[in-house]
Amino acid sequence: MKHFSRHQAIHRLHAVFLSFLLVSLAAPPMAAAAAASTIPAERLVQPADLAAQLAGKGAKPLVLQVGFRTLYDQAHIPGADYAGPGNTPAGLEVLRSRVAAVAHDTPIVIYCGCCPWSRCPNIAAADEALHALGFSNVKVLYIAENFGTDWVDKGYPAARGP
Repeated sequence: MKHFSRHQAIHRLHAVFLSFLLVSLAAPPMAAAAAASTIPAERLVQPADLAAQLAGKGAKPLVLQVGFRTLYDQAHIPGADYAGPGNTPAGLEVLRSRVAAVAHDTPIVIYCGCCPWSRCPNIAAADEALHALGFSNVKVLYIAENFGTDWVDKGYPAARGP
């Protein structure tokens, strides 16, 4: 086993740090996630209103959960499709694939519910992606705290599992 002097060890640590720094600076910066608060109020739907619409006899919107899969499996709106987390390129690709054959004027409601609205990493990016694809009738379910508190605990219907 080779032993290094203290000076050699410090020199190697500096070299590793410098390499890490250069790689970090060369990597493209990740885009900051847009905040849920950037979604205009007129595009928000309250949980009670969506629950009433889904329970009614009229046409139902396409409901897409754009949060984390484990949360969808634990509880989701009945009839909702899992459409990938909006905070990752792979998740947004799942969303794009899910709506590829959907007419651009189809009523769509997206929701996440992973955390308080002000910290949601998924909803704004998914909303932006749908609008960028040309969807004109997108609503966003306003979940103030999380899906459990603002949907399940209120007694609105919930399904479990995939």
